[in-house]
Amino acid sequence: MDHDSLCPSCWSQINFVRPPVCDRLGLPLAIDTGGLTVSAAALANPPDYDRARAVASFGGLLQVLIHGFKFHDNHNVRRLFGRWMADAGREVLAEADLLVPVPLARWRLLGRRFNQAQILAAEAGRRTGKPVNPFALVRIRSTPHQIGLTRAQRSRNVAGVFRVPARELPNISGKAIVLVDDVITSGATASAAARALKQAGARKVDVLALAIVSERYS
Repeated sequence: MDHDSLCPSCWSQINFVRPPVCDRLGLPLAIDTGGLTVSAAALANPPDYDRARAVASFGGLLQVLIHGFKFHDNHNVRRLFGRWMADAGREVLAEADLLVPVPLARWRLLGRRFNQAQILAAEAGRRTGKPVNPFALVRIRSTPHQIGLTRAQRSRNVAGVFRVPARELPNISGKAIVLVDDVITSGATASAAARALKQAGARKVDVLALAIVSERYS
């Protein structure tokens, strides 16, 4: 594998999200009914963001690549990830005024020395010409890891975690925002971040991620 492509063998090991997808959650659907479709899961528990899109299912080779990127400083894949995200998110990116990465907790940022969501947003922005604002959203408290938590526990864990600084309000008010993250698991983090952006006056908030946890592909 080179830095901006995959060999055929590796390509076949990634479960790219293809239509049909739930227009709200971005999850792949088993049946194509034609046009936009909202899944039963989205109707039963609608997220605070408007739409989500992701490149592929979290697992297999993509999980290995993401872990190498986040935890082992393998940033050679950033251009490849950016290209994938620009393609997977073209629908939401076309309408975006601004890309905003999901911020890390301060202690995680100090330990990792970079925010993977900010790098992904920068690469997607470079591909599409959309501006990126890494300061538009901040975490006002740290949270425990979400691993092993139920959906309800995840929602409680991140409730009230994000806010838009007062100095950034003019940059958010009335804007169509694309929130960028590496993985959508339950959608709790994205919903909490979207809620803060909408409370600050964002007109709409879509989500773009590199991977999504999808039962269909598990």
